[in-house]
Amino acid sequence: MTTPRPAAAAFAQPRLLLPDSPALVAGFGRGTLLTPDGELFSGPAIEIGRRLRDMPPPMVVHAPAAARRLGLNPFPACDLLELFAFCQPARPAAPTPRGLALALDREPPEEEEALAALLPELATDLLRHLAAGRHSPMNRDAAALAAKLRQETGWPWADSVLAALGQAQARPSPDPLKVWRRLPDWEEAAPPPPPSQHPVSATEARQRLAEILGEGSEQRPQQADYASAAASAFQARDVPGAPHLVLAEAGTGTGKTLGYVAPASLWAERNGAPVWISTFTRNLQRQIDQETARLYPDPTERRRRIVVRKGRENYLCLLNMEEAVGAAGMAGQWLPLGLISRWALATRDGDLQGGDFPGWLSELFGPHNVWPLADRRGECIHSACGHYKQCFVEHSIRRAKGATLVVANHALVMVQAALGGGEDGRPQRLVFDEGHHLFDAADAAFSADLSGGEAAELRRWLLGAEGGRSRARGLSRRLEELIGDRPDLLLPLEEALQAARALPGPGWPNRLAEEEADSARGATEVFLQSIRRQVLARARDEEAGYGIECDLHPLAEPVAAAAADLADSLTRLRTPLQTLHDRLAARLEDEAEELELGDRIRIEAACRGLERRALMPLTAWGAMLGTLSAPPRAPGIRPDYVDWFALDRREGREVDCGMHRHHLDPTQPFAMAVAAPAHGVLITSATLRDHGSLSEAEAAEEAPEAAWRAAEARTGAAHLPSPAIRAAVASPFDYASRTRAIVVEDVNKADPGQVASAYRALFGASGGGALGLFTAVRRLRDVQSRIAQPLAERGIPLYAQHVDAMDNATLVDVFRAEEAACLLGTDAMRDGVDVPGRSLRLLVFDRVPWPRPSILHRERRTHLSEGQPKSYDDAIARHRLRQAFGRLIRRHDDKGVFVLLDRSCPSRLLAGLPTGVVVRRMGLRDAVAETRDFLAES
Repeated sequence: MTTPRPAAAAFAQPRLLLPDSPALVAGFGRGTLLTPDGELFSGPAIEIGRRLRDMPPPMVVHAPAAARRLGLNPFPACDLLELFAFCQPARPAAPTPRGLALALDREPPEEEEALAALLPELATDLLRHLAAGRHSPMNRDAAALAAKLRQETGWPWADSVLAALGQAQARPSPDPLKVWRRLPDWEEAAPPPPPSQHPVSATEARQRLAEILGEGSEQRPQQADYASAAASAFQARDVPGAPHLVLAEAGTGTGKTLGYVAPASLWAERNGAPVWISTFTRNLQRQIDQETARLYPDPTERRRRIVVRKGRENYLCLLNMEEAVGAAGMAGQWLPLGLISRWALATRDGDLQGGDFPGWLSELFGPHNVWPLADRRGECIHSACGHYKQCFVEHSIRRAKGATLVVANHALVMVQAALGGGEDGRPQRLVFDEGHHLFDAADAAFSADLSGGEAAELRRWLLGAEGGRSRARGLSRRLEELIGDRPDLLLPLEEALQAARALPGPGWPNRLAEEEADSARGATEVFLQSIRRQVLARARDEEAGYGIECDLHPLAEPVAAAAADLADSLTRLRTPLQTLHDRLAARLEDEAEELELGDRIRIEAACRGLERRALMPLTAWGAMLGTLSAPPRAPGIRPDYVDWFALDRREGREVDCGMHRHHLDPTQPFAMAVAAPAHGVLITSATLRDHGSLSEAEAAEEAPEAAWRAAEARTGAAHLPSPAIRAAVASPFDYASRTRAIVVEDVNKADPGQVASAYRALFGASGGGALGLFTAVRRLRDVQSRIAQPLAERGIPLYAQHVDAMDNATLVDVFRAEEAACLLGTDAMRDGVDVPGRSLRLLVFDRVPWPRPSILHRERRTHLSEGQPKSYDDAIARHRLRQAFGRLIRRHDDKGVFVLLDRSCPSRLLAGLPTGVVVRRMGLRDAVAETRDFLAES
């Protein structure tokens, strides 16, 4: 490697210089190697490994995956993904040779020999692109960064990059990693005026939809009908607390995204306020963001008008980045931080989760080099941070206030509402896509957990780092500039920090199983140990090794005593924190004339943090402990809340313990806190209603109304004063001719070997393009371990959620790009995944997705089922099967096979599949033949 000269060289003509490396395409257990001299070799992995020992590092795509496929130890390589991340940061690409070719507008060949020959051409394309933009602001420090990476890591692409930039002798510098110096500041703007209230008519919604689609686009009458119905959510409200609520079911293929974007964008433009669009999954959030390119094709205008909002834990934290850069030499992080710094300059919004961040970077360099860069532990110090004005989160909050559409997620929308609107304020118009998940999202948002993990996090937030490597500052450090030497603030702070030692200290999980509780460890640990003993005493034998739970009552005496002590301890913590909060808040009024703007912002942020991170959970925990001292509820009485104790285990190891509280019906707080304050709400999904719940005789009259009532109950519409406007648009797809649905009757779902064999045979019959869905991660991993190698030997790569290190969005990108690939997943792959075409032509479900038999489900089944508990279970399973089936056909020309490996599946559950689908029961051999023959047809 050439040592850089001490002085920076002037710009020279760019050159396209490739490493003198062979190109390698790795299959499973075999590979194809093309030398720079044109010698081609295809053969077994052992021979590939032998040849690599005598060659320079090969040119590959995704070196860790290539090593795994070949069964070799990780080897030095010129990874094209690294070059791609440097040359075209923030541009999406599936991390495979074919995926990279598609990202660079190349048609990927089918043969591995041709793919190997293509790799140097892809490298040339990337370097040519870099050379063309060498004078752009984005590449101002690119040469200094490449030289630094060469100096620190011997990065094999450094010379190629420097040659393309025309700066072969560039001086190395760590400054390009300090991206906060080059990021723009956000600017505070005046509060927006109140929005006007001009409605959007059905005709106007249709017209806007036609404008978005453009001339010559495919005509979808159902889509226009849907847009007309959605427009009803954008009328002026007449009564406070009674929003215009539309429940709209849109069959797959309707085009509902643009259907509701049409009236939503028109209302926002006309009235000067954003419409918030909320999803349950990141996959759909990203899909909606991409589809809005048809509404605003210009990237600059689109960035201004469309804002993606997520929780703070999703974004790159510049303070974390600064600390990582400072320790890069010690931690060996130069290369990942260098590539992330390139992305940080190009990213649209700094989103590390599902945005434009290349998710495969965490697999190339390990999650420990990526995820600590986000604020995943709530340590944000807001305006006290030196990078506050460049902060990606603060940018997105301010951009959202002036946006046309804000694409958020259910969790953020509900948490913000629970906090009284939060940093983003209360949106007047809300669209909830994936509305069938509102019940689950509200269940998570409005619940409370008094667990070891939650309590230990609060202690860490209050006391800061207590040993180990952490930048956790603690409350004292965060507030030191605001408190100074003021006794009225110092005293409650000191009292709170002393009381915080009642919370679980470092190493608490290791002490959870101790037989004798040590009161010196604090009241919380004693309480957790007493809960653990009660749970274990009342667990069923078959639950051994898995997470277990039990009812509160009859309450064991040690638990009652420990709960009383803990309640006192939490009161001693909450009281000084409340005093501190109130005295800080009082400064905003008492010292209004003296406070500088920065101090005012810091005080507001401190009060907000105290309220959200400490006072709110402490209040909830106190109420939960109060339940333990009250008489138990009489059998048959409907509760407002469901409480229980649980011992959490992961892979046979105890990881947490605690008391949990959920609303019996979480749509009630959703309706009151989220929907009622809004003026208009659209709740939409392909599966809002439960189809097939009644017999054919009942279906003619009773079923439609019953299905709508159930949908209103599951979405919170039943808790609002005005009736919901109902709309349903059927799917335009011909399911009868384009799909096959099969229940396999001779596979024992309890036998892992039989299940794995079925997956292997069916995936082989489809030639790939198969999605396998599981109701348990353990069974997914077991099947993956059994079938990965046999499928690889047939040229079918297998990817798996919870096995591969890639995030879900990247896994889906790979699956979409590789028509021969198969993918295994759980719930996240069942919902919100859009893979049109031959990349998804077979879907196999391992068993009926019944709800988990938990205490929470037992209580809901009893009190929310209207006296039909079995029907309650059926409805949940039917929804999940229908959602899974919906992944299969995404376009008119798609065709696919749906297979359920559960012979015990009742026919009533399959009645909810789309109209025209005929379910047949047969043996595995016939199912394999049916799959092969149907998918082979043109």
